[in-house]
Amino acid sequence: MADLDIDFYESEDPIWNPALLAIPMPGIRKMVNLASTMNDVIHLSIGQPDLPAPTHVVEATVDALRAGQTGYTMDAGLPELLEELAAYYGNRYQRSLLPENILVTTGATEAIYLALTSTSAPGREFIVPDPCFMLYAPLIRMNGGSVKSIPTRAEFNHQLDPQEVIDAMDQNTCAVVLNSPSNPTGTVYPRETIEAIVEEAAYRGIYVISDEVYDHLIYDDKTYPSVLSCCSDLDHVMVISSFSKTFSMAGMRVGWLIASQGAIKKLRRYHMFTTTVANTPCQWAGVAALKGERTFVDGMLEEYTRRRNRLVELVDQTPYLSGYKPDGAFYMFPALPEGINGNNVALRLLKETGVCTISGQTFGDSCGSALRISYSTSIDRIEAAFERIIPWMAKQDFA
Repeated sequence: MADLDIDFYESEDPIWNPALLAIPMPGIRKMVNLASTMNDVIHLSIGQPDLPAPTHVVEATVDALRAGQTGYTMDAGLPELLEELAAYYGNRYQRSLLPENILVTTGATEAIYLALTSTSAPGREFIVPDPCFMLYAPLIRMNGGSVKSIPTRAEFNHQLDPQEVIDAMDQNTCAVVLNSPSNPTGTVYPRETIEAIVEEAAYRGIYVISDEVYDHLIYDDKTYPSVLSCCSDLDHVMVISSFSKTFSMAGMRVGWLIASQGAIKKLRRYHMFTTTVANTPCQWAGVAALKGERTFVDGMLEEYTRRRNRLVELVDQTPYLSGYKPDGAFYMFPALPEGINGNNVALRLLKETGVCTISGQTFGDSCGSALRISYSTSIDRIEAAFERIIPWMAKQDFA
């Protein structure tokens, strides 16, 4: 499978749209493909919850199937789900939202695709933090847009400096892309950062596209500052989220995009020519998730907090790794010594210890000397992984 992937991405067959060259061979896929050929691999690479979905969510899916809910919904989404989402986010952020402000998509991935490809065009520039989720830059570039990266630094827990973002804005800036909590760093931007960026963007007529799929994975009882709680209106914002991380529904593929009614009307038309509608039975599962009790989310947060705290301890004990305490999601992005090639380290670590991590270069140009570690796996497996990593690192000479 790995060879087939490489052949496809390196192919120069003229049948393919040249824009596909903007899409790199994903670093995550390379590592996972290689790991699949090996025995006794411990994955600290997978970015999806390992906890089973709540029982009432699963039962709602089955009930919808048995009730014959297997046809298309309205293109914007199941009306009952749109109502629940509008009420939920309206209550959470104390603002008025209507179902017409929301588009239900096939996962957050489609929502990101719609937002970025509908706004990207030649001559338009997008400001993107570095490191960031690997989907953003290729979607911008394959539609002719350009990316202006704002590097973040491990010594500052990968916080984004809002003044750097504002200083990067110019007459070509179309949008700022935010992802808080961040994949790959787990960083949560404070309210003052979000407010400063949103206010300046609104003043200049620049969009803020905010990927908030980890918006419920916030630790230490902190309040989450969504773009929805920091903007005066929805005229220049698009906010994206999904059920994938919050309710362990990644494979059920239900996400959404929140924006102005005018933007949603345009995006509905585009959506009809991409996936048409999201999964119907799983939209009913989403209704159940929003209406049901919150004990699942509370328990998940407790479990991830324990895992995060243990990972912080283990990274601190590991030679050549410099960590920090992530505030959200289920990732840490510890730094290797400056100048060390993270690709080589991740590859050798997998081949020589059987522990699969992801190189920082997968997520941007400024962070090649880093590894992404996911703690969406059990503490036992995290500890077993570091029983291999720590002695292996101790034998290296990265001076």
